[in-house]
Amino acid sequence: MIPSGRFAASSPIEGEEGASHTPLAAERIWSVLNSVPDPEIPAISIVDLGIVRDVTFEDDTVVVAVTPTYSGCPATSLINMEIETALRAHGFDKLRIERRISPPWTTAWISAEGRAKLNAYGIAPPDRSAPVACPRCGSTETSEVSRFGSTPCKAAWRCNACLEPFDRFKCI
Repeated sequence: MIPSGRFAASSPIEGEEGASHTPLAAERIWSVLNSVPDPEIPAISIVDLGIVRDVTFEDDTVVVAVTPTYSGCPATSLINMEIETALRAHGFDKLRIERRISPPWTTAWISAEGRAKLNAYGIAPPDRSAPVACPRCGSTETSEVSRFGSTPCKAAWRCNACLEPFDRFKCI
């Protein structure tokens, strides 16, 4: 499935020169990218995380634009390597990964499916408009223990109902 508004390329007829630019090829690329997990939170794909911003073609080269969650994210190089490995394994040999830092990534780009996956994994998803709910029992009787969690993009929280600790993805 191609995320809406995220693919720009010409669409030649299958069998013609440049047929790798077809919507079917674009759908295959997005499908491959959707199978690449975030290295720090493997329950969510890099597409669900919203860091894959665009897929385009320049001549016969696939160009994947990636926006890191923040400029110092230690997983950025690994994510790029995983994208390259996954696409090459599916026959996309001519590719380039571009780092796109403007506009900066925001948690608003995390898909609804990604938010559900975070919660199921035990990480409270970011949401400024609702109280923080415990991903284990659902209680909103929660409190922040530390602004700094297991990774820089998460904070440590505790549920006052079930007494379990959990991470909350920071709103950015």
